[in-house]
Amino acid sequence: MFIKIDFESEMPIYEQLRRQIIMGIAKGALEKGEQLPSVRQLAEDIGINLHTVNKTYNVLKEEGYLVIDRRKGAMVRDIMPKANKEYSEHLQAEMEYIIANSYCRGLTKEDFLKLCGEIYDKLEKY
Repeated sequence: MFIKIDFESEMPIYEQLRRQIIMGIAKGALEKGEQLPSVRQLAEDIGINLHTVNKTYNVLKEEGYLVIDRRKGAMVRDIMPKANKEYSEHLQAEMEYIIANSYCRGLTKEDFLKLCGEIYDKLEKY
């Protein structure tokens, strides 16, 4: 798998793992229906506690990205969750922080929107 954990980051490990799995799905590195490594195997592969992997898998299940089967383990859902009002509100809160941070660092609106477009275009290619 493509996971890289920054043990020096202030971001919790489960959140780093969650984000990287979502990016893997978006980029096509993880395909719909694909089985993920077992909790134990992934924890061993990247050197983290198995409870952290279990928490990540369960959060991704709650968010609609994964299906967890007792026999088959965690798999990428065939149908991705759709944006709803709750997601839109969450996204707005996340974006407000990102935009405020960019603004404070002197990034212009035009440069910010250009960067967003470039990232979106990359994802569309997958």
